[in-house]
Amino acid sequence: MKTTIEIHDELLARAKRYARETGGTLRSLVEEGLRFVLSAPASSQSYRLPDLSVGDPTDDDPLEAYSWQDLSEMIYEHPGEP
Repeated sequence: MKTTIEIHDELLARAKRYARETGGTLRSLVEEGLRFVLSAPASSQSYRLPDLSVGDPTDDDPLEAYSWQDLSEMIYEHPGEP
């Protein structure tokens, strides 16, 4: 079956070079890659971000009193400037 896929230029160039160096074709390389990925066992665990929370979640939010403009000014304030 014919299909069209978009591949990043650098990745495509590397794949073509690899296929040429190994005596294969781009088609066979893509098919081999797909077979490899599809034959791997599916991971039953999803990745969970580590909890890097700080402070007590029941405490009041110290930033709640500020507007977005106030916060932006505090973030981008340059040391030594008024």
